[in-house]
Amino acid sequence: MFKKVQCLNSSGGRKTKLSKVKVIEELRQDFSLDLLLDCSKMARSSYFYHQQRGKLDKYADIKPVIMEIYNQHKGRYGYRRIKDALRKKGILINHKTVLKLMVELGIRSIIRKKRKYNSYKGEQGKIAPNILKREFKAEKPQQKWVTDVTEFRVGDKKLYLSPIMDLYNQ
Repeated sequence: MFKKVQCLNSSGGRKTKLSKVKVIEELRQDFSLDLLLDCSKMARSSYFYHQQRGKLDKYADIKPVIMEIYNQHKGRYGYRRIKDALRKKGILINHKTVLKLMVELGIRSIIRKKRKYNSYKGEQGKIAPNILKREFKAEKPQQKWVTDVTEFRVGDKKLYLSPIMDLYNQ
């Protein structure tokens, strides 16, 4: 115990801070944390920082499996699908943990944008010349005729209506 107390009083670089944290953890059962931190002249935040750094990675064995699934599916799987694939392999893990591990590994799923439906296919067919030039009145019958094509869907069939109109008397 005396050597441990001597280790607390030594000052130095990073190695001694990590060793001080180990000694404090061993002596913490017998003494209060404040007393040990005071003796070691270490800040409370430094103690907890080095204590966290010294811990082993809890998910070190799962990370390679996540990377394998991610690479196997060419980056198309997100955290939910990776969680399902892990579950099929017998590894029970929360989806939020999978998301956190994917962020740590620096991997993200490839997101494809959904395209909106657009029926416009450019100009179809031939455009007729503008003969009327917006003069929709005729002096004699059967001088100016107009038509329009309308498509109807009735059941499984398409029907087309093309009325012809004389511009003399509508």
